[in-house]
Amino acid sequence: MNKVFVINAHEEYEFSKGQLNQALTEIALEHLASAGYETQLTTMKDDWQVDTEIEKHQWADTVLLQTPVNWMGVPWSFKKYMDYIYSFGMDGRLCDGDGRTRKDASKQYGTGGTLTGKRYMISLTLNAPSESFNDPQQIFFEGKSPDDLFWPMHLNFKFFGMEPLETFSCHDVMKNPQIETDFESYREHLAKNFPSKS
Repeated sequence: MNKVFVINAHEEYEFSKGQLNQALTEIALEHLASAGYETQLTTMKDDWQVDTEIEKHQWADTVLLQTPVNWMGVPWSFKKYMDYIYSFGMDGRLCDGDGRTRKDASKQYGTGGTLTGKRYMISLTLNAPSESFNDPQQIFFEGKSPDDLFWPMHLNFKFFGMEPLETFSCHDVMKNPQIETDFESYREHLAKNFPSKS
């Protein structure tokens, strides 16, 4: 488990330049390098190619997705990335279709993943404060967690047979940012999930 593919899914807007997601990406890359991991990186600014991105997923032991939460999901450019990479990868490189066949109706949907034994980790930046989650008294998320909010993204990785690491999230990043605290918490999170190889 020495190879980590890092994806920075941030899409730059005039009001959101992506500095926080970039900084978290750099913290992850620095930690991984110092802990003895090999890394590859893709950002949404890159001129990515389908086959190369599929190969990065195949190469990696772990995929680390760094993404802002835009309208309760990933940015449009990463959705485009998924629509291309993940759809073309259904030829057996990421999954063997949805796992079912016309000859065997007993197979369950979503069991065709060919990246079994690999892991993924999601790191989120949100404007929503942490107290708006996991509390049934909060009227918007109604007691749901950030993982509940990002369940579709979890399912995408599960579709490939991958196993989750604990999600990390930075909250209230526009109205009440606690950047240095978030950075320290992220370093601790990385050290826990990607311990030193030496």
